[in-house]
This record gives sequence, C-alpha cells and structure tokens, in this order.
Amino acid sequence: MKANADFPTLNKKRPDGLNPAGIPYRVLIIDDSIFIRKQISQILSSEGFEIAGEAGDGIEGIEKYKNLSPGIDLVTLDITMPRMDGVTTLEHIIRFDPEAKIVMISALGKQDLVKQAILAGARNYIIKPLDRKKVLERLTAVLN
Repeated sequence: MKANADFPTLNKKRPDGLNPAGIPYRVLIIDDSIFIRKQISQILSSEGFEIAGEAGDGIEGIEKYKNLSPGIDLVTLDITMPRMDGVTTLEHIIRFDPEAKIVMISALGKQDLVKQAILAGARNYIIKPLDRKKVLERLTAVLN
C-alpha cells in the first residue's frame, strides 16, 4: 500500500491566503449580514487567510480599519448597509489610507453603486450569492 510520502506533490497547492513569505494575509470583513460575514470568514479561513476583524456597518468598519491599520491587507465591504453605506465607507477608508485594497460585495441589480465604488477606489467586486471559487479568484487577484 502506498503512503502519502510516496506522492509528495499530491494536493500540495499553496493556500491562497498566504503571502509569498508564507504569512497569512489579514482581512477585515465589513457587512451588516452575520450570515455573509460568517460565509466570507469560512471561505477565507479555509485558504489560510487571517480574519483580523469584522464590522456590522460602515461606521464600525472605519473605526476597526483605523485601529488595525497598517495591519490590514484587504477589506471586503458590503455596498448596502445601515447607518453608513459601503460607498461612503470606502471613501472614508481611502481618504485615511489611499493604498487600501478594498473589494466590494454587492447584490444583483446594484451595478450603478458598484461602478461608483470602483471609481472611488475599490479594487474589485463580488456579486452575491457568494461563490467560493469567485471569492478566492477576485481577492487573490487584488492581492497579487
């Protein structure tokens, strides 16, 4: 019987969540939906990303970003949230840190807001419902 040692390269893909030095990328998740935050967290954690923090609205998200900065490599940001929408939140974070890497999360039918977010500095976007493969593709493209 063959052992794993007989197939050293089998399933040895480097996790998407590690930078070239092998250190996990740190992500801040800003979304008013606990379900979506949990879903993003599970997708990213399974690939070695570190969830540095979560926020339930834009105001809390800006505070967390400022408190955790410069230790945030990436932000996922919902477009539609109470208290402060995602585009306004994006503008505040970009003003604080012009190099921030932010990926917008949007429901179908919000194309105008997505365009506005891209023009304001978002690096990419993901459409709900979340697809694991698409989430990882879009986030790693922004990081690389």
